[in-house]
Parts: sequence; structure tokens; C-alpha cells
Amino acid sequence: MPAFSFSNFLSSSSFSSSKGLISLLRSPFSIQPRRVVAAAAGASFFLSTATTMSLNLSSHAFAGNSIKAKTPKSTDPFGPNLAFDTLKTRILEAANGSPASPNFKVLPFRKGRPLAGTWDGGEDSSGSNWSMGWVNLVECRNLLSSYGMEMSCELFVYLGSRAEEGEVYWAVDVSDKNGAPLGEFGGRKFCFVELRTLMVATDWDDERAMTDLAIAGHARALLEWHSTSKFCGNCGGQMIPMEAGRRKQCINQSCKKRVYPRIDPVVIMLVIDRENDSVLLSRQSRFVPRMWSCLAGFIEPGESLEEAVRRETWEETGVEVGEVVYHSSQPWPVGPSSMPCQLMVGFLAYAKSREINVDKEELEDAQWHSRESVKKALANAEYKKAQRTAATRVSQMCRGVEKGLSLAADFNVESGELAPMFFPGPFAIAHHLISSWANQDLVVNGVQTQLRFPSSSLSSL
Repeated sequence: MPAFSFSNFLSSSSFSSSKGLISLLRSPFSIQPRRVVAAAAGASFFLSTATTMSLNLSSHAFAGNSIKAKTPKSTDPFGPNLAFDTLKTRILEAANGSPASPNFKVLPFRKGRPLAGTWDGGEDSSGSNWSMGWVNLVECRNLLSSYGMEMSCELFVYLGSRAEEGEVYWAVDVSDKNGAPLGEFGGRKFCFVELRTLMVATDWDDERAMTDLAIAGHARALLEWHSTSKFCGNCGGQMIPMEAGRRKQCINQSCKKRVYPRIDPVVIMLVIDRENDSVLLSRQSRFVPRMWSCLAGFIEPGESLEEAVRRETWEETGVEVGEVVYHSSQPWPVGPSSMPCQLMVGFLAYAKSREINVDKEELEDAQWHSRESVKKALANAEYKKAQRTAATRVSQMCRGVEKGLSLAADFNVESGELAPMFFPGPFAIAHHLISSWANQDLVVNGVQTQLRFPSSSLSSL
């Protein structure tokens, strides 16, 4: 099976003038949550990428979705079935001009892009004042009307709830209709923005913003799945949403086939040479210059995750892998619409051979990199600066302002020279894999510590 490719991500960059940085940070191959648990050593420690920033993530981007942490009971008024019944009533009230309940929050999407909003009054200390474009039912009705759509309960997909705050979350898709450009309503200015762009622009110190990002990722995965599963694969009949959009069912009475949202698993692995204290990193032809990352590939039917790691590594580089250790996983809802919910499953893979034989159909190059060079590359990259630049751009997009922002300097060394190498940014799992290996030797409370990876899970994320 072909290896997982960056091509689908790098070729669709929203920031055409700055595609190097944004493509880099959007890729699924990097994330560095700050707290890593080493079970064998029983030690907790904190990672930072040089003096420019300190990451403070308790889970990967698109994980940690608090509104779907628990499956609600059927009798729960905030659960999908009873909430959907209430939604029908709320829609009637909204259609009649009555105020909608403020506890119903809706996130509109168009062509896979969630609504983002900003407001006048200057930018905050991070250089931005944008947020996810949640609207109430009255605002949602007005938005749908601008696209020539009538608000009906069939358009809504249930996302989850916060019962303690009295909130129920929904998503709607306006991709099928043409409409006028969004303007200002509810005191905010809106536009539809690519989810990967919002991922880069989200402040990882803002817990609520990170949760909103996870909710938006879940919403996009569900909506894209609905868009690509309109007809029954068994009989060709129409598929209709059931259980507030959590599954679909064929309307053909002799079929009634049920389908559920699909997940496409991908293994991503950092291949380690223990003897030479180095790691195997690769480049694809569509990578931005000087970027290196982990190997990755889709899992084939009939193979285990560990077998997929060994097969993909051998196919792409000719390197033989022995021990395979699970690290962590990350939902990745920003792939192509044909695969709306990929799951990146991260591993540390220990090499049994060192000679490289690159498959040029899959990779441009693959090389062993020393711990010293990896640490230096991690230290040079100013990821926080990149986040703030992206956040400013999102605010400008919502206001209808397009300014050319140069992001190339974010990966220069202090002298202003180009960094010789860098990795995907802190919102994708490869960054976590790479940095967790690079920072095995840490000083904790003044004591030099050599962490030994266990033979089971490395992460409590």
C-alpha cells in the first residue's frame, strides 16, 4: 500500500505566500505535548523548545474533546436523542422569530472549513482576537437563509454537550449552496477558514480554544463523512441520518443497512538506532525545503499495527525494524474528504539494520540524524511566533483584510541565517515523537536523568 503522504496537505495551503511554514505546521507529523509520562522510569518531566517558548499541552491537537468524553444515557436531556427532539422545537421558535435558547451552539461549515469570527476593538496580547464561529439558532437561520437554505433539523449533526453549563453543540454544512460572502452579524465579522490554518493559529495555552479546535475537528470529520456516504453501498438506496447524525441508515425497507463514521488508521514511527544514537528521518518531494519528518503509512487489511510499522519502514527505506513500542495517538480530521477521520498511531521503532535504500516513488530522501542535530533543530524553530503570525492572519481574513505576511524568518537561527533542518510544528504527532526521543537526557531538579523507554505504552495522553 502507498505510504501516507504530505501531498494532500501541502498542496492545499491557504497561505500561498507563506506555504512553507503553514504547510509545515499543518502536517499531522508533529506535536509536542509538554507532559510526557515514562512508565518504566516513573518520572514526569517537562519539555521545552529552547528559550523561545514552552509548550503546555495535556493532549494532542484534536484530542481532549471534553464534550464527547462520555456517552450520554438515552434519558439524558443533553444526549443526542432528547436534544434532537428539543432542537425541533427550538427551530420552530427561531423560525417564528422567537429568541432561540442560548444553550444551543452551532458551528457552520462550508467545504470542510469551519466558521471563524473576530470582533472590532483591537488585538489581544497574542496579536489576534479571533475565535471559532459559534452561532445561536437565530443567527444560524439567517446564515442559512443567505445561502438559500431553509433551516430544518435534518441539517444538524449532534456534537456533544456540557450539561453543567447547559450547552448543546451542533454542526451544519452549507457546502451545497452558493451564497453571498459573509459579513458582520451579532457584532462579529466572519469567514470560513481552513481547519488546518485554525489549528496553527490556536493558542495552545488557551484550554478552551484547544477544546473548540477538537470539537471543530470532530465536526468536520462527521460532516465530511455524511457528504461522502449519501448512498448505500449494499443496494444503492439513499442513506439518511439517524440518531441526530451519529449514524446513517438505508431507506430501502428490504435493506436498512446501517453505517457509522469511518476511521482510517495510519502508523507513524520514529525509527531509532540505539547503537549510534540517531534517528531515521525522511523527506517527500512535496515537503517544503529543509523539512524532515517521521515515516508513516496506512495500515493494510489483515496486519497488526506493529507489522505495519515494520512493513512501511522496510518498503520506504530498506531498514529492518525489530522492537516496536507504542507512544501515543492523534485524531487527524484535516485529511482529504475521502478520508475524513484519520487516526495517527505513533510508535518508536528500533532498527536492526542501518543501510538505507530509498524508494524514490515514495520518498525524496531518508537519512540518519544525530541527537545533537535534532536538538539543535528543535531549539531553533520559533513555533510560538508562527502561531501568533497565523492568528493575526485569521483575524485579518475575517475582517476582509489580506496582507502579505512573511513567515520564513520563523525558522531562521538567531544570526538570521537559514536553519539547516526543521521538523513539523507542535500540533502534529511527529514533533512529539521526535522531541521525546531528543530529550531523553534531561536535568530534573538538578539531577541528570537518563530515561529508558518501556516496552509498552510511553504516553498517558
